Amino acid sequence: MTVCNLTDKHCKPCEGGVDPLTREQADTFIKDLHSGWSIDEPGKEISRTYSFKNYYQTMAFVNALAWIAHSEDHHPDIEVGYSRCLVRYSTHAIGGLSENDFICAAKIDALLPAAE
Repeated sequence: MTVCNLTDKHCKPCEGGVDPLTREQADTFIKDLHSGWSIDEPGKEISRTYSFKNYYQTMAFVNALAWIAHSEDHHPDIEVGYSRCLVRYSTHAIGGLSENDFICAAKIDALLPAAE
């Protein structure tokens, strides 16, 4: 699987009733994301902090991220500061990670040049 494959996919509704990804599955998916993404110790959440030059760039990124979240109907937890944005994904309905989390992370990564 490649990031291109993830960005071509769309999130599937998840209301529970399915198992979250195993740690091994999550470790496989995260290899296809920017190296800035990490999985928390229990394997239930992925996160990445994005850095920007100023508040305007940070907020432009947050607005683009919000559009992706709305269009995929899969919403991250975000923390915004003057020149940074922490993005955390977990599929709350299943208490862990799903493919949806990695799809959205890949689409967010695609917003920025590869050097970011």
